Amino acid sequence: MLAAFLWAGMAAPTSAAELATVSVGSPGRSAWASADAVVEAVRDTTVSSQVAGAVVSLAVRVGDRVQAGQELARLDARAAQQVAAASAAQVEAAQTSARIAAKDLARQQQLHQQQFISQAALDRSQAQLDAAQAQVRAQQAQAQAAYAQSSYYVVRAPYAGVVSEVPVSLGDMAAPGRPLVRLYDPGALRITATAPQTLAQGLSTAVQAAIELPGTGRDRIALDARNVQRLPMVDNATHTVQLRANLPSGLDGVAPGMFARLWLPGPDTALALPVVPVSAVVRRAEMTGVYVVDDQGRPRLRQVRLGRALPDGAGGAGSVEVLSGLRSGERVATDPQAAARGH
Repeated sequence: MLAAFLWAGMAAPTSAAELATVSVGSPGRSAWASADAVVEAVRDTTVSSQVAGAVVSLAVRVGDRVQAGQELARLDARAAQQVAAASAAQVEAAQTSARIAAKDLARQQQLHQQQFISQAALDRSQAQLDAAQAQVRAQQAQAQAAYAQSSYYVVRAPYAGVVSEVPVSLGDMAAPGRPLVRLYDPGALRITATAPQTLAQGLSTAVQAAIELPGTGRDRIALDARNVQRLPMVDNATHTVQLRANLPSGLDGVAPGMFARLWLPGPDTALALPVVPVSAVVRRAEMTGVYVVDDQGRPRLRQVRLGRALPDGAGGAGSVEVLSGLRSGERVATDPQAAARGH
């Protein structure tokens, strides 16, 4: 079958007059070209803990909607709570020492006024009070740090969103940097497309663009081409660039990871590619071809390499670009089966 498909030197026994044919052409300057894209969340966050500990509670599941500050998970905080309690006790002890030092200073001041003690003795009492008060401040700072540390054992949502992943289970050991919950903001979605460099170059003069979300039943979403962002880096292997465009808010059924297409006015280099109807394409095994009518009016099967499918208004509905194997002006049979059977 493969050898028969690659046959291009022998002709099918039919004439061009008996076949419906079309001249290979190029779409007009209003043609559109597409770039495959993926839906992303503008805010997509992997939440992890700042401390190590066993997971003792998971308050959310995949798909749950959460509010900002809502509890997501809780870690075993018994050791941290004991440290916080010890720090609070040390604050009380330091405050007691400071009160005693203050009373002692008051007595020393009275004795100094009566000239029963020297100025040096009074200064020592003042220094003892200053040291006690400094100790109070130090213990209070340690207690605040211990309290803050204990609060890290409750992991909360940084913003309102949807839980997309919970990669841990009860009893797992959490650690700084290990993902606990992943969530995204469904109200701020965008697409990121990978486009040929030649297509992206047309953004500077393009007026309109469109976003297609296949499988959602929605019409294409028109947008101002100026709102399509071109990222500055170009892939040196594929010569492609990444383009981003924000989606309107309130699109039900649209989630990160979904397939999308970004449509842009095709560049001049793309417009020069030959275009044929999809109905003229022959597919057998892993090979693709069309029947080309030669100068003697005989259809010959020729292997081609196809490019992008074009939307309505870009070379006609049901058209496809031909990257190699055809030249503009050649004629192809629109009914490959008729060309193959000879009538």
